[in-house]
Amino acid sequence: MTTTAAPETPTRQRVSARVHVQRVGTFLSNMIMPNIGAIIAWGLITAFFIPDGWIPNEKIATMVGPTIYYLLPILIAYTGGKLVYETRGGVVGAMSVMGVIMATSDPIFLGDNGTGSPMFLGAMIMGPLTAWGMKRLDALWSHRIKPGFEMLVNNFSAGIFAGLMAIASMFLLAPVLRQVIEWLGDAVNFLVDHDLLPFTSVFIEPAKVLFLNNAINHGVLTPLGIQEAADKGQSVLFLLEANPGPGLGLLMAYTVFGRGIAKASAPGAAVIQFFGGIHEVYFPYVLMKPKMILATIAGGMTGVFLLTLFDVGLRAPAAPGSIIAVYAQTPGGDFAGITIGVFGAALVSFLVGSLLLKTDRSTDEGDLVGATGAMEGMKGKSSVASAILTGNAVGAGRVRSIVFACDAGMGSSAMGASVLRKKVHDAGFTDVTVVNQAIANLRDDHDIVVTHEDLTDRARQQTPSAVHVSVENFMASPRYDEVVELVRARNAIAGTAPAAATEPVAESGDGAGLLAEEAIVLDGGAATRDEAITRAGELLVAAGAVDASYVAAMHERERSVSTAMGNLLAIPHGTNEAKGDVRRTALSFVRYPDGIDWNGREVKYVVAVAALGNEHLKLMARLAQVFTDPDQVRRLDTANSPVDVLEVLGEVQPV
Repeated sequence: MTTTAAPETPTRQRVSARVHVQRVGTFLSNMIMPNIGAIIAWGLITAFFIPDGWIPNEKIATMVGPTIYYLLPILIAYTGGKLVYETRGGVVGAMSVMGVIMATSDPIFLGDNGTGSPMFLGAMIMGPLTAWGMKRLDALWSHRIKPGFEMLVNNFSAGIFAGLMAIASMFLLAPVLRQVIEWLGDAVNFLVDHDLLPFTSVFIEPAKVLFLNNAINHGVLTPLGIQEAADKGQSVLFLLEANPGPGLGLLMAYTVFGRGIAKASAPGAAVIQFFGGIHEVYFPYVLMKPKMILATIAGGMTGVFLLTLFDVGLRAPAAPGSIIAVYAQTPGGDFAGITIGVFGAALVSFLVGSLLLKTDRSTDEGDLVGATGAMEGMKGKSSVASAILTGNAVGAGRVRSIVFACDAGMGSSAMGASVLRKKVHDAGFTDVTVVNQAIANLRDDHDIVVTHEDLTDRARQQTPSAVHVSVENFMASPRYDEVVELVRARNAIAGTAPAAATEPVAESGDGAGLLAEEAIVLDGGAATRDEAITRAGELLVAAGAVDASYVAAMHERERSVSTAMGNLLAIPHGTNEAKGDVRRTALSFVRYPDGIDWNGREVKYVVAVAALGNEHLKLMARLAQVFTDPDQVRRLDTANSPVDVLEVLGEVQPV
């Protein structure tokens, strides 16, 4: 027993450490990526209008400095704060970073040399940290504020805390970060001066395959690259990880010398990787034959060497890592050098990869599907991009059917399906059906199955052939956009364009009639989630829609998977087994003006669902539209009577 237990502990520790780094990298990426558009705008203004730009303009160029020193760090701090504590966290996070900005960009604080650095690292620290602190402070006096004083306490507590954090960041954090930035800059200069920068590929390329690239790229390279680009007009650091050349060369080697499904799928993956910028499509080809990492390392080293040899770089990050994004951020005189760096990397990666494949004496052609599964295991979640690589996606035709599944197939899945259906159809794919079902009723004939992350394993057992996507926020999950991109990619591979046909949605009855005025309460008295579920269920019982035992089933459902949808909405409902307790389809609506804690999320609106058939779907679709529209939510927040609530729901057209 002792001998077998000993070696297992280090393995678990290594996996835990890798996953921890992945999560940190993902969080950093989530702060940077939403603001890439602003960073690109800064890069384009810089490229065109500075004195050395393509069309110099002194007036327009005045935007360059304030944008890099003030706007971009504030945007990143706001985004980081919002990730932690929604809009309130974003506001206090944005304010707190001003101390770091002023202490590192204003000559008063910089000494004689008068040079500073854009404090992106400061923004990535202060934004989330201040939001986290604000969230903890709010929890101390939550539900203890006397009615009528909520706005006063909330505004002044946020203002005082944000101001104190700004001062602390100016005098405590800024000096430390200045030293860190100086050390990191010196390290990069040392690598460049001693011709060692190409050797960073020895670490970067394996890190990409292990999904540690976000921590490296967005945690270190992007902030340093923006700093260097602000000083020199360009930076090679933007291409250390984002160069699409190594991946292209590897995939072309498989195209020429690969076997089986790897050879068949490599050309399509190469197009997606090189032009779409989704680098993770080539990761399974490395995991399938680990020695192929040597090809990408050789290609990466070659690319960095050529880029530094020609002294070229990008104005701003290339995100995603597409050749189109690379050229969009290339300074006017650097196109030749950038092209040589990218295609030189691809050529060397192709040659080394081809040699490895040609000299491979193994009769095993490799398990691409298994390698893709291993990649998803390392990533910690299903990868929409990786679905392109599996037999289910490559050569399997276009996406025709998407199903949103939950335990009972009523509130959660109906709401999620409504939001996702609108996104898919707005993208032009009106012939793709998006429906909701209970997991128990799933058949293995759907292309994509979307579930709450706690239910994905159950759904996968029912539909092993489908692509599975896990979500947490039913109302505004970023994974919905990934589903749309998957539909676009799959249907493009199948040679089909967005269709003009409309999808029939199974809806019947007057949705608004399912919600009676007597079942609407505008000031719920519950203080906890369980009390709110009981209150909403009792309204259904009082309306004669369900038996009293249905309330217990609502609590049982909540213990299985949270019914918090996001966007301040929760939709508690019974389990699939409790449908026998339902007499007729109905809903209840309870508003909590001060909000309640619902498994760590704030909920102000509780809509309980009891359904026999599809009668409730029309109103669920209306609710989905309401709670993704800030103006409609504002109207619900200010509603003075049940009639006002019904007017809001009645004015929204069903999907």
